[in-house]
Amino acid sequence: MNYELYYWPGIQGRGEFVRLALEEAAVPYVDVALVPEERGGGEPAISALLASEEETQPPFAPPFLKVGRQLIGQTANILLFLGGRHALAPRDWRGRAWTHQLQLTIADFVAEVHDTHHPLSTSRYYEDQKPAARRRARDFIAHRMPKFLGYFERVVERNPSGASYMVGNNLTYVDLSMAQVVAGLRYAFPKASRTALRSTPHLVSLHERVFARPRIKRYLASKRRIPFNNDGIFRRYPELDT
Repeated sequence: MNYELYYWPGIQGRGEFVRLALEEAAVPYVDVALVPEERGGGEPAISALLASEEETQPPFAPPFLKVGRQLIGQTANILLFLGGRHALAPRDWRGRAWTHQLQLTIADFVAEVHDTHHPLSTSRYYEDQKPAARRRARDFIAHRMPKFLGYFERVVERNPSGASYMVGNNLTYVDLSMAQVVAGLRYAFPKASRTALRSTPHLVSLHERVFARPRIKRYLASKRRIPFNNDGIFRRYPELDT
């Protein structure tokens, strides 16, 4: 099965959650963002597909995964698809639904991270909304980040299997996503996340174990891994990390 991942070049963004799953599953895929424009890749390829009038079920925006002629959009939906096909989700429907629910909750958390630097409008530059961003970031650090992290910590603690994963006895795509969130928070809010993560040792351990897995470790050290930067979801603005 041939996979093509479409996401904006130069940033990890929401596409990174899909990349981690594809890398852990060791399935071949084309990251269209890394394909030169002269070879049919990059942003023009994404824009052309989004504008195509031939698609009867077009995605709203990247990331989306092309599987043969099918386009699968939305990060959690893509991971639901990949998890079932590549042993990154439980086999039973109840387990898959729980994993999907957790991924949707991560999506909510990631949206709130994004809104710390773009609280008023995504179409306006950060520099145009700094005062509002400072207020939003203070509330995020004081209330929202601890609430989300505390919830995910309890999920690991209460895993009925007793394993140190979020779901069941084995690694799932939501563990990969959670590890990415921890890494992103450490980049964007090094001071605040250090304090918050002291209360979530299970999440810290999960992050370390996931990023030490052989395939993930090789990916992180490769040129395929786009570094964190201030164009993505997790952005480091020191004035917000208070």
